[in-house]
Amino acid sequence: MNEQQLKGLEGKAVVVTGAGRGLGEAFAVHAAQAGASVVVNDIDGELAEAAAANIRAHGGRAVASGHSVADPEQARAIIELCESEFGSVDGLVNNAGLNYEALPWQDEPAQVKELIETNVLGVIYTGTAAADAMVRLGGGGSIVNISSGASLGQRKLATYAASKGAVASLTYSWALDMEDVGIRVNAVCPLAHTRMVWKSERSLRNCPPERTPSRIAPVVLFLLGDGAHGITGQLIRCNGPQLHIMGQPYLKAPILERQVWDSDSVQRAFDEVFGAHLEPYGLEKRVPPRLRKWTEGPSTPLRSA
Repeated sequence: MNEQQLKGLEGKAVVVTGAGRGLGEAFAVHAAQAGASVVVNDIDGELAEAAAANIRAHGGRAVASGHSVADPEQARAIIELCESEFGSVDGLVNNAGLNYEALPWQDEPAQVKELIETNVLGVIYTGTAAADAMVRLGGGGSIVNISSGASLGQRKLATYAASKGAVASLTYSWALDMEDVGIRVNAVCPLAHTRMVWKSERSLRNCPPERTPSRIAPVVLFLLGDGAHGITGQLIRCNGPQLHIMGQPYLKAPILERQVWDSDSVQRAFDEVFGAHLEPYGLEKRVPPRLRKWTEGPSTPLRSA
């Protein structure tokens, strides 16, 4: 880190959830190196304490939290710990998350429930508690949610993708709600070699070991700091070498209007207009079947009637 980065978070207190290992630990360590006092949260309290102890051993300020973000009272306790220990809540990195692969007809309700409670409700519980503290303390702040490019749709990851799509929507909405009280809300879509990647052969192929969590941490560090003043409501993707902003959903032209739509007029709209405007879907940009005949297979000459 250069000298400016090392001073970037001096005097700030930051909470990082899911920080016992992987991306969260890298975010916590980098924040501490930049001068922040850090609450290192992880549902595995021993991992949280080990990560906090490592920060303290290198001259940083950190306390451990073993609370679960999936429980609203425990999520609030994480934020209260930051305020009681360090006197403020200036930043939150909503990193805690779960992932697994499953085909839709093989998905298990218990796994779905656990993932949504952590990846969606956990973000809401911790984020709203942090916002409440930031507003009450009057100092503004920065919330960095961790979303994913999988939110665009990815094979065998439907529940995870849905949860990260929810995080993206939360980011947009919170940014609108919180700008007037001085709280910036952005999301990072990281791709790094972590335990989540180990669970998928496809992800392992796309994310080699050299793409470590530390390569993502500077993006989060920037968004937490004052250098990101005026930047809110953005999804920023980093996979190690690449850094870019993700486009937000939009209303696509043409937009047809009529007083009343019935099944026949909807059919005609798709046959005569929308059929040529269907969107490729998923992270892999798969062409819809109706258009696929024009893009796949051997070409044949077109003949007029």
